Amino acid sequence: MACSSCSTGKDGQPRGCKNNGTCGTDGCNKLTVFDWLSNMSLPNGQTPFDCVEVRFKNSRKEFYRNSENLSLGIGDVVATQSKSGHDVGVVTLTGELVRVQMKRKKVSPDDKTLPKIYRKATQRDIDIWQKCRDREEEIKKRSREIAIALKLEMKLSDVEFQGDGSKATFYYTAEDRVDFRQLIKDMAKAFGIRIEMRQIGYRQEAQRLGGIGSCGRELCCSTWLSDFRSVSTASARYQQLALNPQKLAGQCGKLKCCLNYELDMYMEALQDFPPQDSKIMTKKGLAFCQKADIFKETLWFSYKDDPATWHALSKEQVLEILELNKNNEKIDSLEDYAVDNVSEEKTTFENVVGQDSLTRFDKPKNKKRRNNKNRRKSKPKASSNAK
Repeated sequence: MACSSCSTGKDGQPRGCKNNGTCGTDGCNKLTVFDWLSNMSLPNGQTPFDCVEVRFKNSRKEFYRNSENLSLGIGDVVATQSKSGHDVGVVTLTGELVRVQMKRKKVSPDDKTLPKIYRKATQRDIDIWQKCRDREEEIKKRSREIAIALKLEMKLSDVEFQGDGSKATFYYTAEDRVDFRQLIKDMAKAFGIRIEMRQIGYRQEAQRLGGIGSCGRELCCSTWLSDFRSVSTASARYQQLALNPQKLAGQCGKLKCCLNYELDMYMEALQDFPPQDSKIMTKKGLAFCQKADIFKETLWFSYKDDPATWHALSKEQVLEILELNKNNEKIDSLEDYAVDNVSEEKTTFENVVGQDSLTRFDKPKNKKRRNNKNRRKSKPKASSNAK
């Protein structure tokens, strides 16, 4: 999916177009869709679908009607209709796949209110668009200063200019409802443009800003994840993770999206797994489950009177004992089952680095030199005595 300027170079190092998803072929953006119908011709008599998908800054995508029957391809920069003026975006999908995407997003292809594509963007349109994009960081900084001066409890995270430069959309996050009427007046006076405020969630903010996660990789939401599913603490409980907010929360302050990645595998493994709060009745006393390893299919039990001593049992053994307890039958003790299950594994460590001691640098180095000097002094004395 990488474009020619993003592919690997001759020396094996990645080139990197450094355009942040706005390269000519549009192959290095996370919202790029592979058009697998591009090499197929339409049947005789069928006209191509007259709607296209256009991408704007970050994750915003919209559908437009190609009423002028322009020959558009993926990566073309087009001028589109907006509420006032025009906007500039990049075509990400054309043809019949747009119909599939519209059905997925629940947008009717026969909707007459769909905005139109005016034309392919001219060089003048692109110059104005790039000039507005260059102003966004400066305006974002200035708008934050105005919000702080007004003592508003909100965070302005991003600014998006319209293609013609007549309007700017400010994305913000806030815990409670914010009265930003005075903020809009001050910013409109300072920047000389129309202002639109749009509140987003904390996950959308992390998606727009990006960053590095605790795993050492770029955030999933800013690289490839395009839809956000709800994440609950039950996902961490099923995976036997400690309910520590500092470890389970991402940069957005919410639960990490990656908690759902392996959840289906855990749920499948837990279908025939004994409950982790199960109790075993033995003649020696009542035993409680202290720990469970789902994929090793091992559970650790301890007696009520001796909680410090754990006995490892396999999943089949626990199910067998629980079935006996249902029939009011008790086993003699956990030790009878746990003896064959526990095996002492001796771990051996190899010196792969070639370092014999971790304290080798702490030893003084002067002793060897002193011993060598003493040996040199003692040698001539030994030879004189021999004569």
